[in-house]
Amino acid sequence: MGIYSYITLGGVLMETSKIVNIDGKNYFYEISDGKPGFMIEIVKCLAMVESQFQMLEVFQTNGYGNLMTLDGCTMVSTFENHFYHEMISHPAIFSHPNPKDVCIIGGGDCGTLKEVLKHKSIKSVVQVDIDKIVTDMSLLFFPELCSSNDDPRATLLFDDGIKWMQDAPDASMDIIIVDSTDPAGPALGLFNESFYKNCFRVLRDDGIIVQQSESPLIHLDLQNEIRAIMTTSGFKEIIMSVFPQSIYPSGWWSVTMATKSDYRYQDELVINKDFETRYYNADIHIAAQALSVDMLNQLK
Repeated sequence: MGIYSYITLGGVLMETSKIVNIDGKNYFYEISDGKPGFMIEIVKCLAMVESQFQMLEVFQTNGYGNLMTLDGCTMVSTFENHFYHEMISHPAIFSHPNPKDVCIIGGGDCGTLKEVLKHKSIKSVVQVDIDKIVTDMSLLFFPELCSSNDDPRATLLFDDGIKWMQDAPDASMDIIIVDSTDPAGPALGLFNESFYKNCFRVLRDDGIIVQQSESPLIHLDLQNEIRAIMTTSGFKEIIMSVFPQSIYPSGWWSVTMATKSDYRYQDELVINKDFETRYYNADIHIAAQALSVDMLNQLK
């Protein structure tokens, strides 16, 4: 049927993006740069909201629970969000000698915030997302991700994360988590040297930044660029972790972590952690970092 179709929202026919009808069933699909993509059966549209920044849609799916998309790109689903949220938070926290103050740039679905606050050592988390509608819709359709929003250690701000980082005091954070969308639109400025240099300044001496860094299969050029910019911004060691993420292009995703001092993973803390994770553990921490960007470049 082409790139546009119509589905029912509250009894009203609405136009939505990237829906195709096959044998009488509606499917959402996403294809990245002509590479193999993702398709999932849609039961119905639960919400469609256009903010000043982006178009947000929430679908009920067959098999993946609820699915949120932004500007036609998959963001989060009920079924498998734990892979991403655990891997963008716990490896960095367990690699810091004394993590207390954390900043999350983006992360409006609040799943990363929930994972960070599982650590009792964390004293404060500031989450800065530019678009309040993402959090509002997450409260409605992904309430399990928002279960820690009222934690007294958490501060939720709806503002420009790039500007917030420019104004943040020197040496005020231990960990910065860049839980951003793809490098386009409002998120484009989160992938450049100016932003990383501000993050370097805001981090304390043992500070760590972790950035979602797209697919190791189809976004190698971007990953190489991220590593190069992190290096010129002053970071000492750069480590990439890969993990499955079936709703994202290629089904394989990554985060890139950069440290201001020596990388010090503390496996005994992971083994003896006092909270539950569904995917992340001490063995996964090591295994996820075994495939380096240099190895991937040889496969390109």
